[in-house]
Amino acid sequence: MGNRKGPLAASTALAVSMLLGLGGVAAAFNPDTMVTTGSPASPFSQNKQNEPALAVDAAHPNILVAGANDNIDMEACNAGTDNTCPFTAGIGGSGVYFSFDSGTSWTQPTYMGLTARGCLGVVGNTDPPCTPAVGPIGTLPWYFENGLVSDGDPALAFGPRPDANGHFSWANGSRLYYANLTSNLGAPATFKGFEAVAVSRTDNVAVAAAGGATGKNAWMPPVIVTRQSSTTFSDKEQIWADNASSSPFFGNAYICLASFRSLSSGNAAPQPLLVETSADGGTTWTQRQVTSASNNPFNVKQGFGRSGCTVRTDSHGVVYVLANQFAVGQPGHGSHILIKSFDGGKTWTPPQNVGLAVDTCFFVQFDGTSFRCVMDGVAGARDDLSSAPSIDIANGAPTGAGATNEIVRTWVDGRDGLNHEHVFVSASTNSGNTWSAPTAIESAGDRGYYSAIAVSPRGTDAYLVYNAFVTPFRADTSSPRGLVGVVKHADIAGGGVLGAFSQLHRGAIGDPRASSQNNLWLEFLGDYVYAVATSTYGAGVWNDVRDGADCPAIDAWRAAAQVAIQNGTAVPTKPAPQQDCPATFGNTDIFGGSYPDPTP
Repeated sequence: MGNRKGPLAASTALAVSMLLGLGGVAAAFNPDTMVTTGSPASPFSQNKQNEPALAVDAAHPNILVAGANDNIDMEACNAGTDNTCPFTAGIGGSGVYFSFDSGTSWTQPTYMGLTARGCLGVVGNTDPPCTPAVGPIGTLPWYFENGLVSDGDPALAFGPRPDANGHFSWANGSRLYYANLTSNLGAPATFKGFEAVAVSRTDNVAVAAAGGATGKNAWMPPVIVTRQSSTTFSDKEQIWADNASSSPFFGNAYICLASFRSLSSGNAAPQPLLVETSADGGTTWTQRQVTSASNNPFNVKQGFGRSGCTVRTDSHGVVYVLANQFAVGQPGHGSHILIKSFDGGKTWTPPQNVGLAVDTCFFVQFDGTSFRCVMDGVAGARDDLSSAPSIDIANGAPTGAGATNEIVRTWVDGRDGLNHEHVFVSASTNSGNTWSAPTAIESAGDRGYYSAIAVSPRGTDAYLVYNAFVTPFRADTSSPRGLVGVVKHADIAGGGVLGAFSQLHRGAIGDPRASSQNNLWLEFLGDYVYAVATSTYGAGVWNDVRDGADCPAIDAWRAAAQVAIQNGTAVPTKPAPQQDCPATFGNTDIFGGSYPDPTP
């Protein structure tokens, strides 16, 4: 179904201009606020949000938009069988949240689409399975109507809007891109394969944020980006729009992703890294394979493939893609690889190894379907991409003026062993050819989990956000555990020298045992956090469990299930979360903060 756009009323247009900062709205900041404002405290899994992403409009830096995996529209556990809490088939999971006051406050719009939030069920297993229906949704619109399901892994970016002739200019306004995974709603299939990457776009964020029919019509229908075979599973995409008008490729949009091409064989190999490029505002995309497809766990150089990519552009339009190259061993001594394009994504350099990246896979724990690495303890939270790079470039956006083009990079590294995981930072002032030695910047006692970094447009300030565990690895499920979100800042001196990182904010500690996969086997906190920076402030978003309650019944079952699997005996019956746990079990949220430059 196409996008049915209508004219804006005069009052709406006035509101839009004020929200875009054209009415002189003063900047305000909030160090600690909930981003997922539509999230209920219960029941599980409607109260589950994770994997945040964040974007700032370089032309209107008071505007922030966030995304997250959001279960707000899923069925409750009591629907159907009480001890199953599935992802409801056909229900979208890509939440979107807007701030027009530099992150001081957030809103989550409501649209109409396919939902299961009304499937609350009753105690006992006699009620029928959930039947989704059209109703209010707290996730991206237009997927159901186009035979698709939004499946999370959010990635957002702002760029300039093209005019009718395809010319990009900030004077035309700003375009928001929201990339995520997508699957087919049903037959007939819209695309081949298991998971594709799709992009939603809006040129009217203020109207989109208002929700309702008008807000829904501010979004264009999703565009399928990836070319798929019947066995393809696209995963872990990141998006960027060239946002410096000094660039000869100003307005181009880029998506990097991992393409798992033989999922039907169960081994997810071969697996190359791809980059998709759009020169027309996201309507059409050109695909390039930028690494080998080799994925050989018995080959030290090839290892387990590559994933966890990130993409940025400098003021000259050079595109930089960094990714994690996994290696064999536990932990695996992998690396970060860099691929560049100098012609707007048409051709790419061979991968360049830019430094050691040791993953945090110290303990393999069975999750009921496959072996996964966990970080905080038995039946804990997976840490697949802790060592993946997060980068940003001081490209002088929106004009390119004053750009230093310094690249800053962060990742979590396990080279010093279990319970000594570091949050590393490194920088390059020569286009990624050489890098400063990794510096550990985590606070004492913090075991880094995921990190992200952002640099101000003129390269004077760096802002970093990370999640960390504050308790050692637990060999049991009964001992308390702690997770925290932290934001830090560093001045960047002349010559691009990163100064010492000082703490801007430390969030409330929560117990990650309150989080959960929908199948209940393990905790779940997702795979990343995110940061952005402007010339006057920085902002970050992180996973937060402060409002979730640990469930002793789940703890006991997880421990017993691990023993049963190890011994080859029958796994005990799962608890029913809505009867056997506190009401706020599973309540994970996205929190964030915005922070003025402490040394302007």
